[in-house]
Amino acid sequence: EVQLVESGGGLVQAGGSLRLSCAASGFTFDDVAIGWFRQAPGKEPEGVSCINSNSEATYYADSVKGRFTISSDNAKNTIYLQMNSLKPEDTADYYCAALSVHGNGRCNYPRELYDYWGQGTQVTVSL
Repeated sequence: EVQLVESGGGLVQAGGSLRLSCAASGFTFDDVAIGWFRQAPGKEPEGVSCINSNSEATYYADSVKGRFTISSDNAKNTIYLQMNSLKPEDTADYYCAALSVHGNGRCNYPRELYDYWGQGTQVTVSL
């Protein structure tokens, strides 16, 4: 059974940092894209970042570029999202998701195409 479990969320002051983890089980990081998405109350879901296991290509939304870094530890089957210089507008529920890419090297697929999702972890950034 494929499972994705996020952790690392919490309450942090603006300017602070958090590192989210996405631990995967039931599959290996081979020929997949792993994405981080977020949804703030009353807002549409937003793709934050992703990484492709074939090419190691990454993607970042403009809103987080330069502040967030995605990385993978294949030995631990875990994807991380390091979030620095956090802003109140980063407050949201954060989800990781996995998608088989069938040899492709990109990762910024629409969220509707992702097959597996975690339960989410809440991030709150206060002033």
